[in-house]
Amino acid sequence: MRKALLAIALGLSFTACSEKSTDSQPAAVAAAAGPSTAISYPDTRREEVTDTYFDVEVSDPYRWLEDDRSEETAAWVQEQNRVTRAYLDAIPYRDKIAATLEKLLDYERESAPFFEGDYTYFYRNDGLQNQDVLYRQQGDGEAEVFLDPNGFSDDGTVSMSAVSFSRDGSLVAYQLSEGGSDWRSIVVRDVESGDTVGEPIVDVKFSGIAWRGNEGFYYSSYDKPEGSELSAMTDQHKLYFHRIGTPQAEDELVFGGTDAQKHRYVGGSVTEDDRFLSIYGANSTSGNRLFLVDLAAEEPVLATILGEEDADAQVIDSEGDTLFIATNRDAPNRRVVRVNAAAPGPDNWQDVIPETDNVLSPAKGANYFFAIYMVDALSQVKQYTRDGELVREIALPDLGTASGFDGKQDQDTLYFSFNNYRLAPSIFQLDPKTGDTSLYRASTSRFESDRFVTEQVFYEPQDGTRIPMTITYAKGTPLDGSAPAMLYGYGGFDISLRPRFSSVVAAWLDLGGIYAVPNIRGGGEYGKAWHLAGTKQQKQNVFDDFIAAAEYLIANGYASKETLALRGGSNGGLLVGAVMTQRPDLFQVALPAVGVLDMLRYHTFTAGAGWAYDYGTSEESEDMFRYLLGYSPLHNLKPGTDYPATLVTTADHDDRVVPAHSFKFAAELQHDQAGDAPVLIRIESDAGHGAGTPTSKIIDQYADIWGFALYNLGVESLGAD
Repeated sequence: MRKALLAIALGLSFTACSEKSTDSQPAAVAAAAGPSTAISYPDTRREEVTDTYFDVEVSDPYRWLEDDRSEETAAWVQEQNRVTRAYLDAIPYRDKIAATLEKLLDYERESAPFFEGDYTYFYRNDGLQNQDVLYRQQGDGEAEVFLDPNGFSDDGTVSMSAVSFSRDGSLVAYQLSEGGSDWRSIVVRDVESGDTVGEPIVDVKFSGIAWRGNEGFYYSSYDKPEGSELSAMTDQHKLYFHRIGTPQAEDELVFGGTDAQKHRYVGGSVTEDDRFLSIYGANSTSGNRLFLVDLAAEEPVLATILGEEDADAQVIDSEGDTLFIATNRDAPNRRVVRVNAAAPGPDNWQDVIPETDNVLSPAKGANYFFAIYMVDALSQVKQYTRDGELVREIALPDLGTASGFDGKQDQDTLYFSFNNYRLAPSIFQLDPKTGDTSLYRASTSRFESDRFVTEQVFYEPQDGTRIPMTITYAKGTPLDGSAPAMLYGYGGFDISLRPRFSSVVAAWLDLGGIYAVPNIRGGGEYGKAWHLAGTKQQKQNVFDDFIAAAEYLIANGYASKETLALRGGSNGGLLVGAVMTQRPDLFQVALPAVGVLDMLRYHTFTAGAGWAYDYGTSEESEDMFRYLLGYSPLHNLKPGTDYPATLVTTADHDDRVVPAHSFKFAAELQHDQAGDAPVLIRIESDAGHGAGTPTSKIIDQYADIWGFALYNLGVESLGAD
């Protein structure tokens, strides 16, 4: 749960379908094309602002763009968007790309079912709805709409997340986000009447909803910061208990209210039997303290399970007095252990599922554990008893990514989803007693996966590390460097890039593009050691791995310098920014999205200080400062350099990686660009870091992004209509 809340990955989980392409070959590539009118960039004011780090003066001429509440910044945003809009609207086939994306999204898709009280619930999107709708069904009756967030706002910019039911299923609580902000509210409803129960809980951030029986739930938040709530630093996270029927002002502060309990990230979860509350506390995105409260005790007290932040650990289940914990303590690839709640410290842990050579992500359901392993980023699933005996390996339909297998202890059927870069998600059901699997809900995607091929290759950067890369393209694509190619990466925060279907990627493929994803260091594909190899003063490994991936694609005919684009979001935006400043000669197009681009000041905004485990900070030591200064994208732009065509993308409500990163980087890049390639910034309104973005905005965004990329990769036309 914590990784899902805190990781700064930009994830797009839309599934897609595709009509048959009008041309099975890649789009024709001509000499570099572009709008015929020269770009006149806005005149961005530079000012004398200097910071001193360890006797080194560093200029920051666009510091004023950090003020997201100023009229001058607002005017700059408006003017940049005007210039960008004029350029993008001049791309002759932009509307065709938008139509392709719309067709790819326009099919009905559903989630796996889950069970609460007397009802079966599932999410459904009829294709072009801005937000997924939560349905319910009783027995064999007709499914009915239960919660439809599309009615919460006229433009679909209010999204719903973290839906959680009380223990008997009679109440539901869910979070609402406006404009993509991480600041959210929690609404409670009566399941039968649909009536709202009490007033919404407000000012909630980075939180789950953990019910204790039917009486109330735990949630997390910060005190509202001084200054801008979208950019001001947040530091002390707190866990509260809200009792149903009482006002928020009476909510009990459970953890985080003292200096001894001060953490940047705090969360709580309750075991299925309502016996135990576990609380994690962390100051970075890796490693946490873990505490336990026995809710059945006459006088519940806070006990320590893990008192240091040198490992990750979370309680995933309980049985009587026994706790089951997933952890990477003394197991870089993770394991599942058991321990008695009366003495829960690590010295008493006993392996249930020991560590293996592959990274483990456990799930539980139907009185079993399921070990979902990554083998070179591909899924392998094994079923275990709660005593740790191997029952079987679960057969999967193809090579790709399996997820799910979660359920209540008394379920007799479990469900999982399977997909990869070519195959849209289908839902399978599993009989855990026999191991039999069957197709529960096939994808109705019209994307013709048989027309495409996916291959996994391995390559080596200069230090000889073996890196896997997955490459997908249409059969018959000439591998002579003429097809437009997109290299996508992330490389940080223990986040793994596993093969997943995406409508926007499907559009790129359907338009004739090659799509390549390397599993570079800094991620979690090969465990903790792989992650650490891309952190702090090892961060250059990440950039070297990505550069080597680009060189592999060029050397093996998948791309040429003139047909290669780089893309990444959040930490991946940092990746693109660093590589384009280190090797501007290597590729034609750069697409840094919601990127961490000012490495000297990132920790001064919102919860950015929590990323120091991966990055280090400019204040901790002179060595760390100089290392960050050596690759910080903003600080390594150089006047007179011929940079690739660049489209920076961000959003005005991104309060995770604040848009000031992108504002300052785009302004400096426009100032320094010596070549003719365009440097533009696209600033989305009423949107955040990515989660909850409405379908209509996704279509517009990627019509622009793919259009910009193809146009600047020299694609003259997209074939006949």
